[in-house]
Parts: sequence; structure tokens; C-alpha cells
Amino acid sequence: MKQLIGAHMSISGGVDKAIDRGEKLGCTAIQVFVGSNLRLFSKPLDSKTLRSWYEKFKNAEYLQAILAHAGYFINLASPDDEKWDKYIEALADELNKCDQLGIENLTLHPGSTLGDSVEWGIKRIASAIDIIYDKYRPNSNIALETDAGQGYHIGWRFEHLRDIIEASAHKEKLRVVFDTAHAFAAGYDFTSKTKYEKMWHEFDGMIGLEKLVGLHINDSKKSLGARIDRHQHIGKGYIGVEAFRYIMQDAKFISIPKILETPKENNWDSLNLKLLWDLANGKPN
Repeated sequence: MKQLIGAHMSISGGVDKAIDRGEKLGCTAIQVFVGSNLRLFSKPLDSKTLRSWYEKFKNAEYLQAILAHAGYFINLASPDDEKWDKYIEALADELNKCDQLGIENLTLHPGSTLGDSVEWGIKRIASAIDIIYDKYRPNSNIALETDAGQGYHIGWRFEHLRDIIEASAHKEKLRVVFDTAHAFAAGYDFTSKTKYEKMWHEFDGMIGLEKLVGLHINDSKKSLGARIDRHQHIGKGYIGVEAFRYIMQDAKFISIPKILETPKENNWDSLNLKLLWDLANGKPN
């Protein structure tokens, strides 16, 4: 199978336009929002857009895989019951859109307790997930994303994600997306081969590599363990190129979509993608 490499694509003008943008860059995988990221709820997908989406994906020259990303406003760890109910409804709506688009996995930031304990937040998130699958019954999976650990965020330790999955009655519907910048900021060092192997051994022991459905490929503007989420272009941050070489040449990740979420500046998507392809193909950087 060809390496699945790409970037998060804008859905401006319609979600189907993301496929055009990904194809233009030669992406074999892309990530999209399924609605506006500026609002908690967005308008339904119309039949014309859905037809166009499926036709473009079917005829795509390069594109093989698509991940979705939930809106950043959704917080399943919120202590505010009224807002929590709205977040549950909003995530259910996004999962429904994923079902319509045939997208299997929706990436989600686990959430922030805004002051309550990690243990309370884990139970709160698992409870919200169970309500979604019991009440709305979506087919798509929720892929919990590793977090950088800012403030009262949940998910910056592997055990947080493990415990959310274990606490849910629908653990079979839960997956994980690993973000390189977030994990590094959270204190996971994978900048040498030994540290890289040790980290993935820990991940496999706690969560299981079979749960991994996506890799967000981002360098970090902040140092190891800073617990601040700031993405940087590949090789221009504290992680450095070698760690990405390990990922891109790791045989167990060939079929896992690797998605850039680096800053959208000038021609940097093309430059970052070229570097990832070079690393994957063993070319010197």
C-alpha cells in the first residue's frame, strides 16, 4: 500500500472542494472539518455536495483516505450541564455528517474540565460518548486525539485515553489519533531511535496500536514538556527532522494517514509534504 500522506484541507466553498485541494497537492490522505469550525452547529450537507463528494473521491488520482476533525468548540469534559448537552448534540451531528460522507473516523480533542479533576473529566467524557452512541447511534468512530496538556485539558497522558476507552460502554467505537507536537509538548520524547521505540512500546501497552487510526504530523514551537500547543513546520521546531524520519519509515504506519496541521503560510504545505515524501522514500533532507 502506498504511504498515506497529506494535510488538513479547507472546506471553503463546500466540503467536496477539500478533495480538489488535496488532489492538487498530490495528497494520498487528507483531513477535513465536516462543517464550519466557527460555529458549534453548521448547516446540513445538501444532496448536490454529497454527490460531488463521492464522485470526486471515486475518481481521485491520488487520494486514498480521509479523516475528519471535530470542531474545536466541542468540550465533552465541560462541567456546565447545559453546555455539555449542546456539545453532545453537536458531536452527534458531526458524526452523522461523517456517516453521510462515508468517513470512518472523527478526530476529537477529549476536552477540558475547566478546573475539575482528571478522574472526573475522564468519567464525564466517557459518559458523553455513551450518550451519543446510545441515543444517536452513529456508525462513525470517535478518534480521541493526544493533547498537549494546556490548563485542565484531558488526554495529554496515554493513560487518560486508555481510561476514557475503558470507562465507555462503547469502547469498540473509540480510536486514537497521535499528534506529534501535542505528545512532545506533553513530555513524550521521541527524538532518538531508542526513545521513539520506547514511546511506541508504552503506547501499545496502554492503548494498543490497533486503536491508532491517524498521525498528526507537526513540529513544535515549544520545548519538550512545555504543555503548550504550538505547531511548527517540519524540521523548524524543537522536535527536529530525525523524529519524523522514524515515523515516515516505520513499516507499521504505512497504512495510517499522516496529516500535516502545520501553519498555513505561503507555499509551506507543499514544502512540508515534499519533505515528508522525501523522508518516507529515504532521501536525504
